[in-house]
Amino acid sequence: MGILTSILIIMTAWAVYHFLPVITKNGTELKQTRSKLKHIRTIGSLALIFGIFSQLLGLYHAFGVIAEAGDISITLMMKGLELSMIPLLFGLIIFAISLIVWMILDYLTVKLAE
Repeated sequence: MGILTSILIIMTAWAVYHFLPVITKNGTELKQTRSKLKHIRTIGSLALIFGIFSQLLGLYHAFGVIAEAGDISITLMMKGLELSMIPLLFGLIIFAISLIVWMILDYLTVKLAE
């Protein structure tokens, strides 16, 4: 979860850093700024992939523990599955935020450049 939070912070910093010249009308080229803003989606995709990877690692570990323990209750197994979904959901939320932020900043970049 710490890595996913770091990815969210990096994505936010990237968006702010590359959108500030558009706000201040610092004479940046539209194509170059829009190209840099597209990396927001890439960073969001990285969060989604890392969330999926974290869930798979958690399930791999859980199945190893289940194999060692032998007989366990279904309730305990479902709680483990529920817990393994948290990084995936967090990664998915970061990905959705990255798409929304990218669409808004891309639209504003085009509108402010006109």
